[in-house]
Amino acid sequence: MGAVTEELIVLVDVDGTAIGTMPKPLVHHGETPLHRAFSAYLFDDAGRLLVTRRADGKQTFPGMWTNTVCGHPGPGEDDEAAIARRAADELGLRVRELRPALPSYRYRAEFRGVVENEVCPVYLGRFSGEPAPHPAEVGAWELLDWPAFRRRQEAEDGDAWSPWCREQARLIEAAGLAPTG
Repeated sequence: MGAVTEELIVLVDVDGTAIGTMPKPLVHHGETPLHRAFSAYLFDDAGRLLVTRRADGKQTFPGMWTNTVCGHPGPGEDDEAAIARRAADELGLRVRELRPALPSYRYRAEFRGVVENEVCPVYLGRFSGEPAPHPAEVGAWELLDWPAFRRRQEAEDGDAWSPWCREQARLIEAAGLAPTG
């Protein structure tokens, strides 16, 4: 059995250029440095979006509903490979037909003293397999068509949904990329 490798987060400048790395446990706090991330919205073959509720034990935004999968590419890892890795690790799923939706998305959000400060391209794609969530990552999941997903976001105020998911969903619609079914 191999040694567990420490997950490194890629730090970036305001232009999104890599300027170094930092161990993941040291990144998210009150003065979170700008870093690379990704956010993916994955749909089943019927066109339903897989939404997930972040596990209650997560350091950042625990217990909130959000898009299918988000995370951080490692040093030298492209977004597509990172999305496939996280979808497999968190949900036991395979990813296909991945395409950029909001390639220059960037955000900053704070919850309970922990800050997200990310250059975070957003992707749309499909998944294969039956969700089998890793309990340390995902507390629950649901399949919703896009209109039902948006109605739930609008109906559930406060901290029910991650702030990036709310904003990204609006931007996906504004760009004309939201499924209509």
